[in-house]
Amino acid sequence: MKNLEIVKIFREISYLLQMVEDDPNTIYKARAYEKAADVIENLSIGLEETYLKNGIEALNKIPSIGSAISLKIEEFVNSGKIDYHDELKKKMPIRISEFSNMRGIGPKTIKVLYEKLKITSIDELEKAAVEGRIAVLKGFSGVKEKNILKVIQLSKQQTGRYLLGDVYPIIKKIESRLTNEGGVIHCAVVGSFRRMKETIGDIDILISTEEAEKIVNFFVNMPEVEEIKGSGRAKAFVELRNGIRVDLLVVPEKSFGSASQYFTGSKAHNISLRNMAISKGLHLNEWGLFNKKKKKIAGASEKEVYEKLDLQYIPPELREDCGEIDFFSKKDTLPLIEYSDLRGDLQTHSNSTDGTMSIKDMAIHARKKFGLDYIAITDHTKSLRLAKGLDENQLLNQINKIGELNDNIKSESNTKFRILTSTEVNILRDGTLDMPNNILDKLDIVGAAIHSNFSLSKDIQTERLVKAAKNPSVDILFHPTGRLLNKREGYLVDIERMIDIAYDTKTVLEINSNYNRLDLRDEHIRMAVQNGIKLAINSDAHHPVHYAYLLFGIGQARRGWTKKIDVINTLKVDSLLKELK
Repeated sequence: MKNLEIVKIFREISYLLQMVEDDPNTIYKARAYEKAADVIENLSIGLEETYLKNGIEALNKIPSIGSAISLKIEEFVNSGKIDYHDELKKKMPIRISEFSNMRGIGPKTIKVLYEKLKITSIDELEKAAVEGRIAVLKGFSGVKEKNILKVIQLSKQQTGRYLLGDVYPIIKKIESRLTNEGGVIHCAVVGSFRRMKETIGDIDILISTEEAEKIVNFFVNMPEVEEIKGSGRAKAFVELRNGIRVDLLVVPEKSFGSASQYFTGSKAHNISLRNMAISKGLHLNEWGLFNKKKKKIAGASEKEVYEKLDLQYIPPELREDCGEIDFFSKKDTLPLIEYSDLRGDLQTHSNSTDGTMSIKDMAIHARKKFGLDYIAITDHTKSLRLAKGLDENQLLNQINKIGELNDNIKSESNTKFRILTSTEVNILRDGTLDMPNNILDKLDIVGAAIHSNFSLSKDIQTERLVKAAKNPSVDILFHPTGRLLNKREGYLVDIERMIDIAYDTKTVLEINSNYNRLDLRDEHIRMAVQNGIKLAINSDAHHPVHYAYLLFGIGQARRGWTKKIDVINTLKVDSLLKELK
């Protein structure tokens, strides 16, 4: 848990630096802390354990962890705090935890509002906006005041919900530990977690066992548990150290399937399923499926429950009452993309721009640790100065470097793994690109994305994407709506028109697997699939551990009824390249 505490502090330091220091180089200093936080958040090792075992030298070897940041980690491990963090908070006495995770209200804005209106909390900010006190300030307007209210409202709507990717590792660890505990017959994490929803509320875990009290006692004494909210012979409610609530329920083995189906949900899916049971003269609840004589006819497995209702098994990701019951009652099959179907990743970044590892290291980890056959290096282009975007000569040099790396990989390892030359070219305000086509055409694949001017009107924003899609050099539109979960709704865009243009221009749409984005939304994915649009599921990796994010992108694709044939990076690399413009 020390890792997560350090991540929080480093993100706050990054935010505070941008408020209290006026030096033009401050942004790079702030970015160093942000990048360190990103790396630490995804580490599979504990910083405290690493330091205590091998000292500060071991910390220095972690990518993006320089000597100055290593010293601060050492200080936190030894004292539980970082003096530099405390000093920055004294200079800017705001409730930093309330502001640092909000997108759309930056540190410079909060600094001005603190200096002019003495605003220190989100509640005070909301009150000032409602009263119209922000719009009258120099540099502000009524539009900006309304946007601030929108950001606050979005933040409040998401209170108490966690990003799937934030909780996934620890919950899967708990599930695995319970599954392997002696006496456990079945174990499943259910609810929205199992449906791979992009945000999660409380976690529900089902267990079947003949030793209920023993398993409950084991559960409440796990190291992740901060507080026991309640427990009984066959159930327990705890709060983990990260703040999320986890409920454990012990159910009979003969009812495990029906309980799993019931607690997985969704509520709307369950209501439709129960109505279907009633129409057949049956009764369905969490304990089983019963006939008119109250005899249980199914319940041990989910498949059994669905079969008795004359349905094929419905995958958890589809259980949202969006037509799945009607579809699967017709005995149709839907070969959804599987979690093992991706062959490559078409958006990855190296330390040539804002990534943290070399192209070679990104390739080695993709092949050896994640079993991929290819990756595309999609470093940013020149107008993204903050990300150290590449200019024409730098991109051409990278093409040559990747060619050499591919030759070396082939000769050293006798493998067919391939690094594709690519870029994440920036779409400018007028829809043109910041890199000429004669350079882009030298690449294997080109992705384009919007990184600025998010507040433009829906028509203008849509036309930016349309113009980019019509560009013959652009193969993929990356994170097409620009949303950041719990932080930013994304820019306004006419999804239907974007999909029509993608079809007409043979442009691929990305499902960005970064769990902060999961862009496209599931309903937009389904719309794209229904209209014959090809998709790419990419990690947007800035570090090799981010390849693990592909899991979330596949989950999102499945929620959008995506089949393997809909996704271009399920293909072998040569077939993939033939599919592009």
